[in-house]
Amino acid sequence: MHMKNIHKDILEKNDADLAQFVAEKRSELQKLRFGVAGSGMRNTHAIRDTRRQIAQSLTELTARAKKEHNQ
Repeated sequence: MHMKNIHKDILEKNDADLAQFVAEKRSELQKLRFGVAGSGMRNTHAIRDTRRQIAQSLTELTARAKKEHNQ
């Protein structure tokens, strides 16, 4: 999935779905890390992309929480 599409998907999700997305991506990241360490996986960019998706999701959750708090 292209990164611009990921950002659009993040904005469209509600808070619960976004938290579930983060949990799934963290699990995926763990599997990717073990794949690199164990079998010498070649697609190391997948780790970076997954970390970026997690960071974008957490940033959006934080922004939403701050927005709610300020209202």
